[in-house]
Amino acid sequence: MALEPSEVQHIAALARIALTGEEQAALGQQLAQILAQFEILGELDTTDVLPTAHAGDLAPDLSVLRDDTPSPGLTTEDVLSNAPRREGQFFRVRAVLEE
Repeated sequence: MALEPSEVQHIAALARIALTGEEQAALGQQLAQILAQFEILGELDTTDVLPTAHAGDLAPDLSVLRDDTPSPGLTTEDVLSNAPRREGQFFRVRAVLEE
């Protein structure tokens, strides 16, 4: 499945990346290969396959996930201790908005 240059430009804009013409062509080919792989997967017969939440068969008593228990958080001073720049109880960052 070949992608139109406008589609590649749109995807690059969504990803917030600037591409040269050469990079755009390479990305278009790579995305086309990825989409081709998904088309192959779409041909598989999955009528007898039950939907799952995990790739592996996890019994409820064999869960590899830890219990979600609350724990004390960090203090403001601990959080800001490694900040390169701070202003009072806040991180100081460069403005990211254009004027």
